Amino acid sequence: MVNGPLDGVRVGVTADRRADDQIDLLHRRGATTVHGPTMRIVPLADDEALAAVTRTLVEAPPDVVVATTGQGFRGWLEVADSWELGERLRTVLGQAEVLARGPKARGAIRGAGLREAWSADETESSPEVLEHLLALGVDGRRIAVQLHGDPMTDFLTALRAAGADVVEVHVYRWEPPPDLPAVDALIAAVIAHEVDAVTFTSAPAVEGLVHRAEATGRAPELLAAFRGEVLACAVGPVTAAPLDRLDVPSIAPERFRLGAMVRRLEEHVGDGAQRSSTR
Repeated sequence: MVNGPLDGVRVGVTADRRADDQIDLLHRRGATTVHGPTMRIVPLADDEALAAVTRTLVEAPPDVVVATTGQGFRGWLEVADSWELGERLRTVLGQAEVLARGPKARGAIRGAGLREAWSADETESSPEVLEHLLALGVDGRRIAVQLHGDPMTDFLTALRAAGADVVEVHVYRWEPPPDLPAVDALIAAVIAHEVDAVTFTSAPAVEGLVHRAEATGRAPELLAAFRGEVLACAVGPVTAAPLDRLDVPSIAPERFRLGAMVRRLEEHVGDGAQRSSTR
């Protein structure tokens, strides 16, 4: 039997991508897991919607491009290369005013041989980016926003209200859960307090769980459990954003990393979080 910092803790895992890595990491630390992937990631190369919006931007270049995440920005350029649009996209980006939402996005911009016109000081700060854009004036300007996870609804609405022509670039698109019975089992486990914590590695994973609970009439019970004894553990602030909007408390590491999320969970348990008995 494995003994570790999470011995006796039962964790619900909502991830699709890298779920096996996460589950293995949790097991090696002594936890037991319930896996219910709450969405499926569409492979970038198969994402026809992303290909279409990339062609649109190549043909009608934006004035401003907002890079929100390093991983998403790099993924966009890589898949554009596979569509033979990479060189033209880089030319368009080089002529546009590129803004970075934080240091990771800034690093991805520079890694692509580009240079940001401005970067938010605070990590992944959408309000800071929005304030900067509105101060510059966006009326009549074409602004491409690279999205990855959080739909940034308020951000996009504010830009459109100020007169911007906003183009949404969804890097990594999510589809409904591939295994609904597994999601239902996870929801039941949360409601019955048969798990101590649930991990989320993307904002759509949160939304997928809640949407399925709504579809089965169990959303009030699910949210009550998360506001009570079941801990929501997010990989970072972007992932935690929908939890915040739902008034669900959560914990997250300072660094957006899978290992850091598990260590943050260990710290929480070490600080006296209740553990479930072996089931």
